[in-house]
Amino acid sequence: MDIQKLTKVMHEFVQSKGWYRKDTKRPQTGRNLAISLSLEANEVLEHYQWTEEPRDKDELASELADVTLYLLQLASISGIDLEQAVLTKINQNAARQWDQEK
Repeated sequence: MDIQKLTKVMHEFVQSKGWYRKDTKRPQTGRNLAISLSLEANEVLEHYQWTEEPRDKDELASELADVTLYLLQLASISGIDLEQAVLTKINQNAARQWDQEK
């Protein structure tokens, strides 16, 4: 499944929960999604607290999925083509000089 299809499935889920309605208790604004994305990313860190390997890979996978869903939604409602943004960033990074000794 590609990014566009995942985004469509994510939007269908959010719509089915009513979270795009104006009267929702979970407004899907850029600000709220950015906060949620950050919170979920921090939950990924908990899986590595005091250890080099995650204690439970299924739980880690669930947190990574949460991060991905918030990222897809934030990009979509912000009008950002995430696939193109990732490809652009890869090209920018390829042109960078890494770990250069002085």
